[in-house]
Amino acid sequence: MGFFNIFGGNNNFDLIIDEARKDSSGVILDVRTPEEFFDGRVPGAVNVPLDSLENASLDKSKKYYVYCHSGARSTVACGYLKKHGYDCINAGGIMSYRGNIER
Repeated sequence: MGFFNIFGGNNNFDLIIDEARKDSSGVILDVRTPEEFFDGRVPGAVNVPLDSLENASLDKSKKYYVYCHSGARSTVACGYLKKHGYDCINAGGIMSYRGNIER
């Protein structure tokens, strides 16, 4: 088990994103604001802001790999998704991402 940050995410962001890319049912879900998303995101990520999650049309057959800026919003988002029957992995915050950023 890895180290955990103060928001409950972990420092294995890159490993989780790699796992998501290998998962045929995986969706990389960015729960930051649209402005944050367009400033820079994990390539291939889908943006559903945390405050829009309740009304989003998500597929329960998919596995969601969720991230935000620091890990706080992704923790809340994963809690909500799990409560509503979705398969969810909290990747934490993009601040720890070492891969390429899409703009």
